[in-house]
Amino acid sequence: MNQSTTTPAPKVVGVLSILAMAFALAGCGTGGSTTAGSSAAAGGGAEGTSCSVEGEPFSTDDAEDSVEYSELEASLGPVPEPEEGTEIGSIMKFLGNQYWLALSEGQTAAAEKYGVPVSVQAAATESDQVGQLNAAETMLQNEATMLVSPQTDTNLCPAVEKAEQAGLLVINVNDAVLPGAKQWVGPNQIQNGISAAEFVIESAGEGAQVAVIEGQAGVYAAKQRTEGFTTTAEEGGLEVVASVPADWDIAKARDAATTIIGQYPEIKAIYANNDGMALGVAEAVNSAGKKGEIMVIGTDGVEAAYDAIRAGDLTATVDSYPYLTGQVSVNVALRLLGGQDVPRAVYTPQALITAENVDDAPPTLD
Repeated sequence: MNQSTTTPAPKVVGVLSILAMAFALAGCGTGGSTTAGSSAAAGGGAEGTSCSVEGEPFSTDDAEDSVEYSELEASLGPVPEPEEGTEIGSIMKFLGNQYWLALSEGQTAAAEKYGVPVSVQAAATESDQVGQLNAAETMLQNEATMLVSPQTDTNLCPAVEKAEQAGLLVINVNDAVLPGAKQWVGPNQIQNGISAAEFVIESAGEGAQVAVIEGQAGVYAAKQRTEGFTTTAEEGGLEVVASVPADWDIAKARDAATTIIGQYPEIKAIYANNDGMALGVAEAVNSAGKKGEIMVIGTDGVEAAYDAIRAGDLTATVDSYPYLTGQVSVNVALRLLGGQDVPRAVYTPQALITAENVDDAPPTLD
């Protein structure tokens, strides 16, 4: 499927942690008593919990204590054998989004490989912050390790704080980032936007008008992807004529793109912070009769984006390999539970996918 760069929801019992960048709702825990691994995980960040921070919030894109996922085996050795009774809980954003579905499937597959059960729960929509928090609060009752992918940087904080205060391991997985995340797994978000902008610079030429369809306002991933694209595009001689939030929603992205195309009929490219929104942008481009004239670049690497690239509706996507990210999150959880000293940030790969490499094989977790 892809060239890489350096970056389902059944029940499975295991030991994982919490994903996200937030301050207000929370996650999961580990089955059984607190272990040395749990303590190691809990000590990976600042004092207190993953939702407390002194000074600037944790930035995953420039974490000093970090490692590429591909280096874990060489630096730490094999994954420790899970203790009997180990359980993993995963709090997803929204399983109606192919990205999060693929990530949860990766977690489930890895948990099955290591013989631990995993319970996956998710919000009802892309913006269901309260529902996601309620799911995390309920999961706390299982005293399982928690892998969390928050809706916002803070919506899961109440649950995350309870989990960590009870000695449970919480791992922040991708996207929104808990303000003081002690352990985090995912791709470099700012590089995502940089890769998209560099592609447009090469293809569109200096002075070309471009626009951004942002994700949810205030969410770490959306901010970083937008900043990476905008800064790189402007430094490369492109004119960023619009940058509009669409809350990860395909219909809002389509409407925003329709307005932008009407205002800037000479626009050459539109970059969306995720593939769902990119597909909405593609609808607007096609409706305007500008297919092939306006480049549409997405983010995530979901199956529908690959299909759209093959059909010529999408120009490119920056694939961050959600299935692999899910596998790595479980791998990291078991290493921490087994007492290994895993760096605070574990980076998973990403790659720019176009018609030229859309059928290449993706990277795997050996």
